[in-house]
Amino acid sequence: MGRYRPPRERGSRYITPEGERALREELRYLWKEKRPAVTQAVKEAAAQGDRSENAEYIYGKKQLREIDSRVRFLSKRLDELTVVRESPRDASRVFFGAWVTLEDDETGAEVRYRLVGPDEFDVSQGLLSVDAPFARAMLRKRVDDEVVQNTSEGERLWIITAIDYP
Repeated sequence: MGRYRPPRERGSRYITPEGERALREELRYLWKEKRPAVTQAVKEAAAQGDRSENAEYIYGKKQLREIDSRVRFLSKRLDELTVVRESPRDASRVFFGAWVTLEDDETGAEVRYRLVGPDEFDVSQGLLSVDAPFARAMLRKRVDDEVVQNTSEGERLWIITAIDYP
């Protein structure tokens, strides 16, 4: 019997057009390309005889369950998402979809992040989830405002140097 885990807290329902396109492409790939290929592999493995000791068959069925689970998740998630296509009226403040350039108050190092939905974040590419504490600290700030980031070493101070909307 597994350990009980409470349901995960739902992320915000906003997504950029690029993020929606990527999720739709993943759904199309899983449903139209990967699932038929895995189904064919399972069919061929099943034709070999005893399924209880057939590793290809067992692995293929496991893969199908994972694909079906991801397809269900993507289908439901895409239905509930709101695509944000327009820039906000006040482009001088940080809102969803903004590219924010920050300068470290101590070292002077610059970083640039875009605030995106939780389904599309990738910090290595500069895409920060709007649900992240650091992103929430940036919301509604203007250029030259300070943003405090809480880290394991303590608080780190950043200054917003630029705000851009695509």
